[in-house]
Amino acid sequence: MKANYNKYILDFKVPSGTSRGIMTQKETWYIILKNDDAFGIGECGILRGLSVDDIPDYEQRLAWACDNIHLGKDALLNDLREYPSIQFGLEQAFLSLQSKNPFELFPSDFTQNESPIPINGLIWMGDEAYMLKQLEQKLKDGFGCIKMKIGAIDFEKEMAILKSIRDNFSPEEIELRVDANGAFLPEEAVQKLERLSKFKLHSIEQPIKAGQWEEMAKLCEKTPLPIALDEELIGIFDVTEKEKLLQTIQPQYIILKPSLIGGIQGCKEWIALAEKQDIGWWITSALESNIGLNAIAQFTYALGTTMPQGLGTGSLFTNNIDSPLEVSKGQIFYRQGNVWNMDLIQEICT
Repeated sequence: MKANYNKYILDFKVPSGTSRGIMTQKETWYIILKNDDAFGIGECGILRGLSVDDIPDYEQRLAWACDNIHLGKDALLNDLREYPSIQFGLEQAFLSLQSKNPFELFPSDFTQNESPIPINGLIWMGDEAYMLKQLEQKLKDGFGCIKMKIGAIDFEKEMAILKSIRDNFSPEEIELRVDANGAFLPEEAVQKLERLSKFKLHSIEQPIKAGQWEEMAKLCEKTPLPIALDEELIGIFDVTEKEKLLQTIQPQYIILKPSLIGGIQGCKEWIALAEKQDIGWWITSALESNIGLNAIAQFTYALGTTMPQGLGTGSLFTNNIDSPLEVSKGQIFYRQGNVWNMDLIQEICT
């Protein structure tokens, strides 16, 4: 077996805003395995500024993994515990290599019978007019669940947008989620959560910055609306530490981004611990290309969850890899009539 890796830069169609700034490009890396005539591909979806493995020797660790591919998946995953995006890329690449179809990692009704996964429509941060324009488009596209990033513009304007949604759509018609990306200060969070709760939101992601376990625990105890942990999970590698975090904070939900928390293995660990404590969960992509998104979607479907997931980011880029993935009416499908852009994949693999 031989392994190599390549870098790829994804270009956003429209600059996308979060509380960490505006993104125009997204760096990603592919691991390619070859064994006789078979090949496997996996995406290491590092997110600069957020991934715990955003460190200077990232490419060297990728090179090390490829040079030592003979060690096998389990040994590599163990040695790369502090590099979750590389772990996930390797998991995908090995599954891809072992499959009859290198893009069907988890055979199911999703891949074979076009059974869809419900997803949320994502509204990016921006000025009020831009956010309302996105909202209008998502509603037109048939989304029944909307996720709005907040914390970048004036809070009163964000409240006005939420009010306008609720004035026109009941919670039964549109499920609303908000993601603060840690934008609130602990001393103001309760008051802001109380105001937000008037709009009957499904949940709020990461209201305060990660790492403040005691403050977050207090919030989760008294919150008037469900809190979902997101960035809080990043960088927690040990199972005992994961359990301690959940027992301490006791959130209503956790959000799993495979590229940021150790791939399939990492997600399964968090899910087992969460379900043990009656904590809900859902899975979200982290701006991967369609290679990584395909793996995440197939894995998610295999888990049998029915609530809307965060898997609608594939259409954000001008130079994504064409694939069978298609978003329609608030759901993501694996369309039998759509094909992978093998010319681009061949280019990536060489």
